[in-house]
Amino acid sequence: MRAEAEQVEAVARLWDAHLQADFPGHMRGADPLGIDMVLLDATIAGCVSSWLHDRGSLDHGRRVILARCLAGLDRVLPILSGQQEHAYYDRLRAMTVATLGIP
Repeated sequence: MRAEAEQVEAVARLWDAHLQADFPGHMRGADPLGIDMVLLDATIAGCVSSWLHDRGSLDHGRRVILARCLAGLDRVLPILSGQQEHAYYDRLRAMTVATLGIP
């Protein structure tokens, strides 16, 4: 039970930081490797928000969606060059991994 509470706290901290961060403006309309960066952000945010609202519980459909988003992040992160965009999407990845409970 303690580990679950720590996981929720860790994701909540990342979520708070994410909410305070500015979206990298030049990523609007960007779709490197066919991945819509705004949609990727919004999809992850929606799943993480639901997970936090449900205190660490996520339905199967959202778990599948997050796993697909993680695969997309892993494809696109190596080609991102700007510091701001890297920090922004690295944090999204960390939230995704923590929400999915991947060590």
